[in-house]
Amino acid sequence: MLNADQGALGSDDNRWDGSKLRIAIVQARFNENITNALTEACKAELQALGVQPENIDHVQVPGALEVALALQALAETEQYDALVALGCIIRGETYHFELVANESGSAVTRIGLDYQIPIANAIITTENLAQAVARQTDKGRDAARVAVEMAKLLEQLA
Repeated sequence: MLNADQGALGSDDNRWDGSKLRIAIVQARFNENITNALTEACKAELQALGVQPENIDHVQVPGALEVALALQALAETEQYDALVALGCIIRGETYHFELVANESGSAVTRIGLDYQIPIANAIITTENLAQAVARQTDKGRDAARVAVEMAKLLEQLA
């Protein structure tokens, strides 16, 4: 669904002011070329939104199913305003794709709700490598924007 209308915030909207935020990124290494690109785009956008480099922590895990445990450990520290989940699941020939996609997505959502911390889920799921490459930069940027906007929203609602 490329070019989907996601709504827009003005560049001066304070919901994209990450200058006082601390954010952690959990990156799955599986499909590493894609997840490295997601990570680079996410970090660059976080910094463009004002998050200081020293306030961006980055950890890696083997694959998408391991992302949730790292997110949970980070959430338990209560040191972060938001978390970002990055990974890439490409459909293969077996049911494993559905299992990994469904379980990782569910676990990420559950941790956000259980710990009341925003988690931008950019564990992308695609039919093939070409689709993953086409989405890697935009989805990394989107994850950074979601993390900052939701951290600011929860701050406002508190």
